[in-house]
Amino acid sequence: MANALTIAGSDSVGGAGLQADLKAFEALGVHGCSVVTCVTSQNTKRVSSIFPIPPAEVANQLLSVLEDVKLDAVKTGMLYSADIVKTVSMHLRGVRAPIVVDPVMAATTGGELHVEGFAEALMSKLLPMAALVTPNIPEAERLSGVKVKDERSAKRAAREIMELGPDAVLVKGGHLKGPDAADFLCWDGRIIKVTSPRLDVEVHGTGCAFASLIAGNLALGLELEDAVRTSKSMIFKAVLAREKVGLGVPCANPLAVLRIEAQKAAMLQELEEAASRLEQVMDPALIPEVGTNMGYAVLGALEPDEVAAFDGRVVRCGTKARRIGCARFGASKHVARIVLAASSRDPEARCALNIKYSEDNLALCRRAKLSVTSFDRAREPKGVSSMTWGVLDAIDRRGGVPDIIFDRGGVGKEPMIRLLGGSPQEVLFKLERIVAGRPRG
Repeated sequence: MANALTIAGSDSVGGAGLQADLKAFEALGVHGCSVVTCVTSQNTKRVSSIFPIPPAEVANQLLSVLEDVKLDAVKTGMLYSADIVKTVSMHLRGVRAPIVVDPVMAATTGGELHVEGFAEALMSKLLPMAALVTPNIPEAERLSGVKVKDERSAKRAAREIMELGPDAVLVKGGHLKGPDAADFLCWDGRIIKVTSPRLDVEVHGTGCAFASLIAGNLALGLELEDAVRTSKSMIFKAVLAREKVGLGVPCANPLAVLRIEAQKAAMLQELEEAASRLEQVMDPALIPEVGTNMGYAVLGALEPDEVAAFDGRVVRCGTKARRIGCARFGASKHVARIVLAASSRDPEARCALNIKYSEDNLALCRRAKLSVTSFDRAREPKGVSSMTWGVLDAIDRRGGVPDIIFDRGGVGKEPMIRLLGGSPQEVLFKLERIVAGRPRG
């Protein structure tokens, strides 16, 4: 088993600090060790008090771990004072594992988590030892001296922090405006943008958990870029699955990824049951020439392999619909792009079914009192995924995810109607309303 160490403060409400770090390690199957730097009295509304552990006791904890455990990664969080920073950096010399530094300076609930001299000691003593530094916007401004207000200034701040000596810098851009939550990874002479859909919620513990997920993935042997991208997907799910622990802001839930993985078998069973119902209710006139498919995404899906569908689609067989193949994750990139685009705007929009376009079928959708919108392929920019662009364009112009998104096709592009919902059961319910409107005989 890989071993990772967190050197951080204790959060009495359990949403941030070393408690969040250990949950993040556990979510990855990494054994977590801990060194306590401060005991905070805080909850989801405020920080009441901070009791710093004497540097000598911080050193004793560190020595106990280092003399016994082979570490595969180290993550530092709240260090609070210059003395603790100096103690930690001195005892981490010679540790060959990558060190991820989260330069914690303030709590989500408000309140400073450091004292005078901390930032200067961090910059001179610890950052030169770091494999990665993960500041949010206020922290990046303090470390770089750059006012960060957009992508350009975020990248400039990252470059300035690189001059302090770390191997890499990840400026977390969650405070910037835009449809996506964008972070900027600077290393090896280049900068890349790593994004996930924006969630306009304030959540306790995201910074701690994100840095710990990166450290944990590095401990498992992932390269830096892969570790950041994988962790970005995981923290997105942790925010989606946030828990209302107290009366204030909710807490991120790093263990959500385990629960989501555990739900995959049940999701495949849901799709299999939906296929049986689909064969009974689907009118062959609604099946496109290329067949139809149903996609169902895990909560917080960002990649096609997180969307389940049928291997061989659902096809017309005489006057019946027949499912070909079994449900599995990653079976259809086409329907996955539809679901991923829709869920990026509304995480609850996790299921989609494509049906044949015709004016009659479109009229049936409207007769079923389903919300309908469309996109025009003639407006499609070059170099984009047709499905992703089209679905996002339709949703953004409407201001929300509708029941139906259609297009009338283009050169080499078959027109199509897409039926959206939160689950296979919801999509089937809407399909039944459409089929019920067809004339009999």
